[in-house]
Amino acid sequence: MERKHRLTRSIDFKRVRRTGKSHAHPLAVLISLRNDLAVTRLGISATKSVGSAVHRNRAKRRLREILRSHLPEIASGWDVVVIARPEAADAEWDQLRSAISELLDWSGLLRESNNDERTG
Repeated sequence: MERKHRLTRSIDFKRVRRTGKSHAHPLAVLISLRNDLAVTRLGISATKSVGSAVHRNRAKRRLREILRSHLPEIASGWDVVVIARPEAADAEWDQLRSAISELLDWSGLLRESNNDERTG
């Protein structure tokens, strides 16, 4: 994921977690907050409840890849933090992908589909 699409500073993570709108799923929690930028920035977190460092890093890598594939569909101008839950470490790829898709849909972050093909 390109650097411009990443949340890297601790203060940004804290701001999103403190004032953002959250949506929960058994595998992950998504918190979103509008930013004043032309890009959407994503951050991924996994606490020690997910497991050892190996399990936390695996969960974060998998979430990062799924979010990277969804990036073109996500509307611009958002800061998004995804927090892995303990079940995410052992979840199947399809389950994790479905969870992230649901969270993005519930949060309203997906761009509107083009309605150019409408026939009146």
